[in-house]
Amino acid sequence: MSRTKSVLLEVFSCLLFAGGAAASTSIGGAGGLTVTVDSTGIYEVFVPDLQWLFSGNIGAPLVNLAVASGADAVGSFSEISFDFVSDATRHAAIRSYGNHQAVLFTVSYPSSSGPNTFSFPNWSQYPSNLDHLTYSGIFAPPAFNAYSNESPWIFFDSSANTFILSPAANFMVAYTAWGANGELAGGIAPQIAVLPVGFQHQTLLVIERGINRAFDSWGQTLTALGGKVRPANDADTSLNRVGYWTDNGASYYYRTAPSLTYEQTLTGIKSDFDRLGIGLGYIQLDSWFYPKGTTGIWNDGGGGIYQYTASSSLFPDSLSGFQQSLGVSLITHARWIDPNSPYRQLYTMSGNVVVDPRYWNAVAAYLSSAGVATYEQDWLDDKAQPNFNLTDANAFLTDMATAMAQRGLTMQYCMPSPRHFLQSSRYNNLTTIRTSEDRFVRARWSNFLYTSRLASAMGIWPFTDVFLSTESDNLLLATLSAGPVGVGDPIGAANGANLLRAVRRDGVIVKPDVPLAPIDSSYHNAAHALDAPQIAAAYTDFGDLRAHYLFAYAQGSNLQAKFSPAELGLNGPAYLYDYFGGTGQVVNPSDALTAPISQSLLYLIAAPIGPSGMAVIGDLGQFVPLGKKRISSLTDNGRVSLTVVFANGEDSRVIAGYSPFRPVARAVTGAVGPLAYDAATQQFRISVTPGADGSASIRIRRPREGGPTAPVRQTLAIK
Repeated sequence: MSRTKSVLLEVFSCLLFAGGAAASTSIGGAGGLTVTVDSTGIYEVFVPDLQWLFSGNIGAPLVNLAVASGADAVGSFSEISFDFVSDATRHAAIRSYGNHQAVLFTVSYPSSSGPNTFSFPNWSQYPSNLDHLTYSGIFAPPAFNAYSNESPWIFFDSSANTFILSPAANFMVAYTAWGANGELAGGIAPQIAVLPVGFQHQTLLVIERGINRAFDSWGQTLTALGGKVRPANDADTSLNRVGYWTDNGASYYYRTAPSLTYEQTLTGIKSDFDRLGIGLGYIQLDSWFYPKGTTGIWNDGGGGIYQYTASSSLFPDSLSGFQQSLGVSLITHARWIDPNSPYRQLYTMSGNVVVDPRYWNAVAAYLSSAGVATYEQDWLDDKAQPNFNLTDANAFLTDMATAMAQRGLTMQYCMPSPRHFLQSSRYNNLTTIRTSEDRFVRARWSNFLYTSRLASAMGIWPFTDVFLSTESDNLLLATLSAGPVGVGDPIGAANGANLLRAVRRDGVIVKPDVPLAPIDSSYHNAAHALDAPQIAAAYTDFGDLRAHYLFAYAQGSNLQAKFSPAELGLNGPAYLYDYFGGTGQVVNPSDALTAPISQSLLYLIAAPIGPSGMAVIGDLGQFVPLGKKRISSLTDNGRVSLTVVFANGEDSRVIAGYSPFRPVARAVTGAVGPLAYDAATQQFRISVTPGADGSASIRIRRPREGGPTAPVRQTLAIK
């Protein structure tokens, strides 16, 4: 069947034949997936290699049964459409895609309104006895033993075969639920009694081999449908450079340094970073910076926004004047609108938020003029909520995003629910989202990692929240998250040496390409409440070479991290390096490895071994040695070539690697020092200095082509 032309292929009569038979038709999809619709109302999705069947019944005869093909933002598709009458006249369609196993269900009210009593899909038969994961509530923590109506529903078996069912539209009112007889159904929340004429809802099913692959396929499909351009991991200042936070848990949340004003305190923070020789990217101003509550004072900790401008008692020369004197960008926080705010008379309200473009245009203009780079909307699943209906939440969030985008501001969501994660698929400038409760500590790590997986699927970068730069473990995890790195130390207490493992001298974060996320086996362990270490991974991609970063920590008494390199995504040999132990070994994808967690955590780097027989581990002065802000390119065609990027003030960096022989290094640009080689560990080190353009390009090769290879030594305590 052609999927390249959007033409009507067939029209099927849905009248019953004299012999009782019914008209039906089928379309195909990726991997042999088949969708079948029968004129009696039965519809099915079958996945042959997994023998998974999803089957439901409209409950009414179908008419105008037709098949078409075409392409949308997701890819080429085939689609079956039909009409029916139950308690209202409805049109529906089932679309299957050719590039991955995804099925889109659409139902609409073309000619009349109708009661909200119909779910589509509504499966009475579906894969059973699977583990599951959903998210719920403030910050969307994961749950493996509950079902949240506002969340995507993720089901997986012991082999990590996975299907995800979620809304694909109307995210703020969509609803996934069990029916009275155990049916699996998607629709609109029952608080909405009537759906108007012209209303349309969509639900998405994605099937994949691998839990993380399913998250990726599902998220890419939703953001394509929403038209979102997924932001890069350095898309704004908060993502690109280290920042300072003044929110709950930071040193200066509703308080200043002794004997200093807020302006003097923040200026002191900037001076601290200058003294350390680290470029500070921005400072976040939390809810203390604007008037709140009944009387409109800045330190009313329980009130909502009275007026969204900087308090004149804190910033007497204006926020713009302060920002210009400070010399760094700002991120500004926002709450809900206070009951006594004059905004309630000036603008259209819904619940505790404004649904009026005039307000959002005024706020965006004010922030832009004051040197603000990112607007942070907080309390989203608490007090900053509109009335629950079909329109207001969408108006609130879309007006906000549109106004900020027009002024070049990005956004961060705080205290989101799963609905807000899904809604983000519509907004290019929603770049970051909080996936942890206030003040990042170890007890929040696991929830952070699972919810970060939801964020990254939606093309948003996760934020840990504030911690202290002296907390090396938190700093490492934040860096591996590929999201913002924000600290909140007192003046004079910042740990420059620690920070310089996360960032360059100019404050640019050296990070992986993707956020750290639990590996597939961790989902299984969590679903069964097993005493197993949490294992998560991220990577940096250089085409045919992909370096993986594995982060593991104990969650109980079990200190043995078990994994396979293939589970990380390795498809060839790699050198597995213990970042804190300094030892390593060659591993292959099929190896079954056990690594002891001897300290508070285990951090391993799997550096790919290319055709040269060597592996570049990278700059071990950084937590992410092969992050592209340090190693901007890496190739291996029998000889290794890499480019090292330097910040101002960085005179040299040391590049580490593995080789079964003593290699030879030379500089194409910049310069290299003598290569140090340890025959016992088979590790080498090269000191590299930049050229005039602030980078160095180096080549590493065998001492002579076809030279002998020394035997592989295994020294890392992994078996």
